[in-house]
Amino acid sequence: MKTALEQIRKNALEALQSVNDEKSMDDIRVKFLGKKGELTAILKQMGGLSAEERPIVGQLANEVRGFIEQHIEARSAELKAAGTAARMKTETIDVTMPGTKRALGKQHPLNLVLDEVKDIFMGMGFDIAQGPEVEYDYYNFEALNIPKDHPARDTQDTFYINDNIVLRTQTSPVQIRTMENKKPPIRIIAPGRVYRSDAVDATHSPLFHQIEGLVVDKGVTMADLKGTLEIFVKKLYGEASVVRFRPHHFPFTEPSAELDVQCFACHGEGCRLCKGEGWIEILGCGMVHPKVLSICGIDPEEYSGFAFGMGLERIVMRRFNIDDLRLFYENDLRFLNQF
Repeated sequence: MKTALEQIRKNALEALQSVNDEKSMDDIRVKFLGKKGELTAILKQMGGLSAEERPIVGQLANEVRGFIEQHIEARSAELKAAGTAARMKTETIDVTMPGTKRALGKQHPLNLVLDEVKDIFMGMGFDIAQGPEVEYDYYNFEALNIPKDHPARDTQDTFYINDNIVLRTQTSPVQIRTMENKKPPIRIIAPGRVYRSDAVDATHSPLFHQIEGLVVDKGVTMADLKGTLEIFVKKLYGEASVVRFRPHHFPFTEPSAELDVQCFACHGEGCRLCKGEGWIEILGCGMVHPKVLSICGIDPEEYSGFAFGMGLERIVMRRFNIDDLRLFYENDLRFLNQF
């Protein structure tokens, strides 16, 4: 049996010296060390040995196994090194060639302008405030001085979850929540998604974005409102921008106004872009109604404030001369790659 073990050692060494690929290496491993290999066959015969011979033969068998395994690993390393060297001779890399350019995503045009708007107002000392998109009727309407019979409360305009809960139709509820939980001075903008029951077309969507602002402090006047918004428009659209304020009505502000920007294309002469008006409506604004302040626990005799609200999509469309709101949501790369 010792002679057979030594013969296995010799045969394995000769076989390994002649092997030239990994498959042949695996075949040799199975032939000598596998469950049905030659070494295993010898070990199965150890039961017939005497008690004195069994440990001697067992030790020799382990030595032969270790010898074969060691040489298999060494030969495998030699074959791998030889293969790498062969590939290095046949494969060349031109390190001067430009690499494959990795496609990188871009910011959506809505986010691009939203970030600009945030920077402008934060530069004037405003904080960013947020609130829930699923809102109580109280915060969305009642606290804003919108009575039960107001057209805005019609189910054709608002998504009602039940009689008391709606999908917010503006980010104004964030203003109410802020005034309830924070004492003046208050200076915030509230950007976010809003929802209205509108059919999808070039200028309407059931989901869109608003940016609303609120300032409450002692001695706040309409002049502060006008100055703040004029700075905003000039920062966003350029120093040459011209603005005007038109009287309007909102239940939650008094007095109220619409802010228009002189048409960028015709400069007030009238054209297709401004529908012959010479002006383009940008946002609504006004002084916070005293009743709204009182509802929020702020004394209107001591404090005053102004508020404004704009549709993000509208100002982005004006910024980039986009004529169809649906382009923002269609995920068409031909459109998005322009920004």
